[in-house]
Amino acid sequence: MAPTLVLILAAGEGTRMRSSLAKVLHEANGRSMLGHVLEATRPLAASTTCVVVGHQRDRVRTHLASGYPDVRTAVQDEQHGTGHAVRVALEQLDADGLDVHAGTVMVLTGDTPLLTSATLDALHRAHVDAGAAATVLTAIVDDATGYGRILRGADGGVLGIVEHKDATDEAHLAITEINSGMYAFDAALLRDALGRLTTDNAQGEEYLTDVLAILRADGHRVAASVVADADEVMGVNDRVQLAVASRLLRDRVNERHMRAGVTIIDPGTTWIEDSVTIARDVVIEPNTFLRGATHIDEGAVVGPDTMLRDCRVGAAASVVKSQATGAAIGARATVGPYTYLRPGTVLGEQAKAGAYVEMKAAVVGNGSKVPHLSYVGDAEIGDDTNIGAATIFANYDGVAKHRTIVGSGVRIGSDTVIVAPAIIGDGAYTGAGSVVTGSVPAGSLAVARAAMRIIDRWVLRRREGTTSATLAQAALERDQG
Repeated sequence: MAPTLVLILAAGEGTRMRSSLAKVLHEANGRSMLGHVLEATRPLAASTTCVVVGHQRDRVRTHLASGYPDVRTAVQDEQHGTGHAVRVALEQLDADGLDVHAGTVMVLTGDTPLLTSATLDALHRAHVDAGAAATVLTAIVDDATGYGRILRGADGGVLGIVEHKDATDEAHLAITEINSGMYAFDAALLRDALGRLTTDNAQGEEYLTDVLAILRADGHRVAASVVADADEVMGVNDRVQLAVASRLLRDRVNERHMRAGVTIIDPGTTWIEDSVTIARDVVIEPNTFLRGATHIDEGAVVGPDTMLRDCRVGAAASVVKSQATGAAIGARATVGPYTYLRPGTVLGEQAKAGAYVEMKAAVVGNGSKVPHLSYVGDAEIGDDTNIGAATIFANYDGVAKHRTIVGSGVRIGSDTVIVAPAIIGDGAYTGAGSVVTGSVPAGSLAVARAAMRIIDRWVLRRREGTTSATLAQAALERDQG
């Protein structure tokens, strides 16, 4: 049975982040911390998922709308503790006509990006199986400094939680089982206990942890679910902890791919976002970043020193020392080194985008090559065409972009400028150094350059006394001799 409500607390500012951005919106390995928590809750299939917002509420809502449109929000105008946040959220859901008076309410925190679906499923199952009024997600840690300590009874049940700042008993401080700040509650019993919270504590706030003591005093069972990996419940409060969480997420993703048949030469310098898909027998070289909706087909080699975002790389293709966004790279195609593929670029099978090539909204046919030092923008290139070095597709007239069509079997000479709009027919050639300002019929040669002119002995007259003049004079004398 799915939870009735998943409630994620995300109203705080996160002052220790020293940032103008709300804490839960900071990214860890390509996804916001709040996004990671929401992804972990998806398999639970809760009837309702609600995020409690406060600081930068509009920004958080915009973020949710872009990726999680079915998630509701509740506003905590003033932050008076975790218990207060849950209480005002339930009141707002009531006002919206949602029935959250029965079933299970799971309360999670929005700054725990390492949380997994398996752990949340185990928490829910433990809560249901125990028939508990509340179940605490706990962890065993080496250093419990700063965490609330779990107090257990002789029966193993949870007696209560003592916050670190309120702990005066040495026995309490020695406890290594800590509260993660995440729980599963019986909805009706939670509502009743929230109405009895006080602010009689060091912070003068409504502690959600006090609900457990209230439920226990009423004779109800409070259980615990111990997480297998304590890292999962690690909250992120500053940039140092954010970097640690990002690294752990990276390692988790890399390990998953390697166990699925991907070779990652140096996992420590390889960053793959969770949304990326990779087939078996792909090789990822060091210092590679794979982001967004990128997919890499079997046998491809990517890297080193490469960044791909929202790209598709075909089977047995090679991408070396390059950057690409929104590009499709065909099977057995080659890219790099030092290549920049911009959105809308499509390389056919065995196509090539070589060294120091930039492409934008360019479709390159099967077997066609742009080997080096060229810009191809807003163009369609047929099959088996070669674009010579230093070719420029001049696509912008200062007001609008224009498209160039290059046929199959075309040979574009080095240092050619093609001024769009233009059509180069199948099998046509252009002479090196030409500026092509119109269409070229199939099978024709276009030459558009000034005739070379020789000004005899110009260096001797105009650069007298230079090394060039001295060497030229010697050469002339040698030829005459």
